Amino acid sequence: MEVSTGTVLYEKNSHDPLYPASITKIMTTLVALENSSMDEVVTYSYDSLFSLDTGSSIIGGVNLGDQMSMKDVLYGIMICSGNEAAYAAAEHAGGDVDSFWDMMNERAKAIGCTDTNFENPHGLPNENHVTSAMDMALITKTALSNSSFKTIATTRRYTFPPTSSGEERVRLNHHKMMEGMEYAYDGCLGGKTGYTSVAGSTLVTFAERDGMLLICVV
Repeated sequence: MEVSTGTVLYEKNSHDPLYPASITKIMTTLVALENSSMDEVVTYSYDSLFSLDTGSSIIGGVNLGDQMSMKDVLYGIMICSGNEAAYAAAEHAGGDVDSFWDMMNERAKAIGCTDTNFENPHGLPNENHVTSAMDMALITKTALSNSSFKTIATTRRYTFPPTSSGEERVRLNHHKMMEGMEYAYDGCLGGKTGYTSVAGSTLVTFAERDGMLLICVV
């Protein structure tokens, strides 16, 4: 999809409803940005840390009651694919997680999505949590119009401040097509990776050359 016009250059099965895994977090980050400010203080609850599948992606080093700015939480979502960060952001911006994913679905409808139903803010397996390649392209197109989202999503490395676990931590973006990464692609600005055993691999990438910005969703 070409970003300035929304023109689709290539599509295959683009409206099939599929499990998105962590590319869900593009919408999570957008909705959190639109319903909070970057300097608000987010507190990690018991559920944000202990209701997630063991072994799922996290920022790490966060304990019950730890606090971060919403800015740091959102970098944790997009850079580290932190599920605990996504849950904490949802609780904070929505009041509770269920209310937040209702907000995600309302935003999806406003964007024009027709194949999407979100059931959580992180993309961990839920048989009713689905979206399509077309809808994710529309969501990403909208998100890129938010300057804070674009700054976060195009960051290659980020230093998280100390938590109760101790020292600050440097984390690299999971998207390996960015400049200097393992599969560097000319013009790649960033995006979002995803994987669960149920969804398989999912990927949103945006890249720009000669003033043309494209979104690719797989």
